[in-house]
Amino acid sequence: QVQLVESGGGLVQPGGSLRLSCAASGIIFSRNSMGWHRQAPGKQRELVAAITSGGSTNYADSVKGRFTISRDNAKKTVYLQMNSLKADDTAVYYCSARRSWIATPEYWGQGTQVTVSS
Repeated sequence: QVQLVESGGGLVQPGGSLRLSCAASGIIFSRNSMGWHRQAPGKQRELVAAITSGGSTNYADSVKGRFTISRDNAKKTVYLQMNSLKADDTAVYYCSARRSWIATPEYWGQGTQVTVSS
């Protein structure tokens, strides 16, 4: 059974930082591309950042230079370091996994809320 469990969300002031974690089980983690997505109220879910099995990364334009995705294959965990947070970053953040040759996410976590507010 595949499980993706996110943690690290919470309430933070504008300009602050948070680090999200996603622990995976039930998959061959090292062969999966991992992603972080977010969905704000009334908006579609969007890709925030992704990292391939080889470590290549890509980011949404809105978070470039502020967010960093990384992975630890030994711990089967993917991280999202979020700095200089803005109110517009407020959303539920979801972790995803897909085998490298599959174009779209196959598995999703349950989501973790990030709220940026003073």
